[in-house]
Amino acid sequence: MALPTVRQLEYFISAARIGTFAGAAAENHIAQPSLSEQISNLEQNLGVSLFTRGSRSLIVTDAGSQLVPLAEEALRNIRVFSEWSRRLRSVEVGKVSFGTFSSAHLYLLTDLIRDFRQRHPKVRVHVTGLNSSEVADGVRTGELEAGLVQLPVDARDLAVTPAVFTDQVVYVSANPIPGRGTVNVNDIADRPIILSESSWSQTDPLRKSLLERTQRTGENLEPIIEVEFQTHALSLAAEGLGDTFVSYHVGRSVIESRHLHWAPLDPPLLEHYAFITKRNGAISPATAEFMRIAHRLMQRLSTISSLPSSAM
Repeated sequence: MALPTVRQLEYFISAARIGTFAGAAAENHIAQPSLSEQISNLEQNLGVSLFTRGSRSLIVTDAGSQLVPLAEEALRNIRVFSEWSRRLRSVEVGKVSFGTFSSAHLYLLTDLIRDFRQRHPKVRVHVTGLNSSEVADGVRTGELEAGLVQLPVDARDLAVTPAVFTDQVVYVSANPIPGRGTVNVNDIADRPIILSESSWSQTDPLRKSLLERTQRTGENLEPIIEVEFQTHALSLAAEGLGDTFVSYHVGRSVIESRHLHWAPLDPPLLEHYAFITKRNGAISPATAEFMRIAHRLMQRLSTISSLPSSAM
């Protein structure tokens, strides 16, 4: 038995309420023969007669009377489903599922979540701040719909956008930094070093870049202290326990408030950030809108937050 179509149920309800095929056809803006044919098809599929055809009007049969409330409930449910689908597509409901590198809350996430919630107050927001490697794993497995990560990451099964933001690694110390405005790894070979991302020492892009740079010069970058967060490394540096490397925009507020000395590296060590999604996967309208606003904020940050002169 074929399931009734929405049109068949609508025509049936109209005919049962009005009492004539002509009136039902006029209400639904179709020709009477077309409406009569659809109701006949409905009766054939159900295997019952829904109307007794009179010379001037229709009489609803017992089967038709039983079908009326079922058809009305089905049409109500369909309208509810259609409205839900419309609101979901227009980002009126739903959920954002997004991952970022752990320090994004220091200069991006508050503005991003505020701007998104102001536009879409009924959408739930789930943002996980992890190391970029773990964000990539979450998107790859489907635990997260999308993410903002520091490149490079393992791009297996991922779609990676062009870089949307670039930061620069700087060397930070509680003591004046000798030199002419930049720091080479050879200049700091004998300095006590504090490194962040202790849980991700093998995969963190900053650590990998520093290690590759020191290995090329024959040096060995061996930290005396390892912690999770760059801001914690900065706090320890401010206490004179060692020097550290941080992304400038991540550490800027602590550097300024604690009057720390800093300098960019020579050659510069740039950090590039990009959005990732699962290759050939779909993302919800809510997450897509969240990414759009994040992209706009990152572009604005790139425009107004250029690296100032170092504080040696």
